[in-house]
Amino acid sequence: MDFLAEAGQQIWQVLPLGPTGYGDSPYQSFSSLAGNPLLISPEQLMRDGFLGKADLDDKPDFPANKADFGAVIAWKHQLLRKAYENAIHGGSDEEHGALATFCHDNAHWLDDCALFMAIKETHNYAVWTEWEPDLAFRSQDAMEGARREHANAIGAIKFAQYIFFKQWSALRAHCAEQGVTLLGDIPIYVAHDSSDVWANRHMFQLDQHGNPTVVAGVPPDYFCDTGQLWGNPIYRWDYLADTGYAWWVERLRAVLRMVDLVRLDHFRGFEAYWEVPASDETAVNGRWVPGPREWIFDTFKYYFGEELPLLAEDLGFITPEVHALRERFGLSGMAVLQFGFGENAHDSAFPPHTYQQNLAAYTGTHDNDTTLGWWKSLQDDPESAGMRAYIQAYLDTNGQEFNWICIRALMASVAKIVVFPLQDILGIGSEGRMNYPGHANGNWTWRFLDGDIKPEIAARLHMLTELFGRTLPPPIEESAKEAENNAAECL
Repeated sequence: MDFLAEAGQQIWQVLPLGPTGYGDSPYQSFSSLAGNPLLISPEQLMRDGFLGKADLDDKPDFPANKADFGAVIAWKHQLLRKAYENAIHGGSDEEHGALATFCHDNAHWLDDCALFMAIKETHNYAVWTEWEPDLAFRSQDAMEGARREHANAIGAIKFAQYIFFKQWSALRAHCAEQGVTLLGDIPIYVAHDSSDVWANRHMFQLDQHGNPTVVAGVPPDYFCDTGQLWGNPIYRWDYLADTGYAWWVERLRAVLRMVDLVRLDHFRGFEAYWEVPASDETAVNGRWVPGPREWIFDTFKYYFGEELPLLAEDLGFITPEVHALRERFGLSGMAVLQFGFGENAHDSAFPPHTYQQNLAAYTGTHDNDTTLGWWKSLQDDPESAGMRAYIQAYLDTNGQEFNWICIRALMASVAKIVVFPLQDILGIGSEGRMNYPGHANGNWTWRFLDGDIKPEIAARLHMLTELFGRTLPPPIEESAKEAENNAAECL
C-alpha cells in the first residue's frame, strides 16, 4: 500500500475479500459477508501475542511467485486454531470483550457462517446438498446438536473472522492516512456451496433437493465461444423485491464498512441476466431474463445517499437499456484498453479518444491477459497484423515498453479513474495472468515479491500521474478519522 502513496496513486482496487471456495476463486466464496482467513498476517498475530515466534518457524517452503492454496490453507488453518486456543486461555479481558462484542454485532451472518464451515470440515468439505438431510435442510434439532458438537470449531472460526476484520480495519485506516481510497468488489452472484444459500434457500431458485434449477452465466463472447457457465444459483428477485431488497442492502452495507467504493460485478445482470438450465453443460442455450433494474438502485439510494459509491462493471454484451440504467443513477462505467481496438478507427470498439469522463479505464482486468502478454499474442498471430499496425499507429509506438505506452495513453485520457493491474506496472507477461474465464482450475495464483516493486517504478508512475494532472492530494485528517470510525463499526 505504501508503494501506491509513494507513486502518487489515489485508488487501490482489490478483488472480493470473502473466503475462497471452488477453484480458489474470490467469486465463489463460502460466505458473501465473511473475510478470507488466508489474508490474515501470521506476523501480526505474533506481534499481538496470539502466536509465538516458534509457531512461525515451521513455515512450509512455499513457491515464491505463486500461491499454493492447498499448502497455505493447511498451514494457516493450524496457525489460526493455535492462535484461538492461546486467545481463549491466555488473552486479556479487553481482548475477550472485543471478541464477544464482534460476535454479538455480527451474529446475523456470523452464526450461520461459522456453523456452515464447521459442518463442512467434518464432511470433508462436501457440498452442503450431500450432507445428511437434517443438516442440509437445517432441522432445529440438527442445528442445536451441531452447535453443541462443533462448539470449539465454531469458536475458532468466529475468532478468525474477528482477527480478519481487526487486521483489515487497521489496513484501511492506514490507507486513509496515506490518502489512498479502497475500491472493493461485490460479485453479483453467490456460490451455491455457501452459507448464504444454505441458510437462505428461499431466496434462490432451487429444487426440492437444494440444487439450482437454473444457473448464471453469459452467452458466447470474446472469452469463450460456448459462453461462460458460472453455475451460481439465480436469485428469486420477486421475493427479494417483496423484502425491500433487505439482504442486498445488508450485503452492500457490510462491504462499505471495509472499502470506500464498490465495483458492482456484472452490472448488466441487474438490468437483464443470462439464465441457463442447470442441466446444460454450456451457456449456449440460455435466455435473457429481466433483472431488478431501477428498483434495487432506488433502494440503494434510500439507504446510501443520492451519490451511490458504486462503479458499474458494464463490460460484455451491453444494450442501450444497460447504459440507460447506469446513467440514470450516475454510476461510472468501465473501459478496457485491450477491448478498444480493431484494424482501424471504424472497427475499434472503445479506444481512449472516445472515452467520457464518468468512466474507469483499465489497461486490463483480472480476466484479461497482461498487457505484455496480450501484445505478444498479437505479434504471434498472423491474422492480427492489421490490428497490430493500427495499435502501433494509434499509440505512436514501435512496441518497446508497450505496457508503459498503454499506461500513458490511459493517463492522458479524460476518464475520471484509470486503473492498472500491478502486472502491467511491473511489465510481466502471460505468466502473470490472474484468471482464464471458462477455466475452472489453475487461476488466481500469481503473486509478486517485495523486491519486484522498485523505487524507480514508483518514481516513473508518479511522474506520469503528475504530468497528466492526476496527482495525489495531501492526506486529509478527516478522511483518516472516518476510516477509523468505519473500522470500529467492523469490530
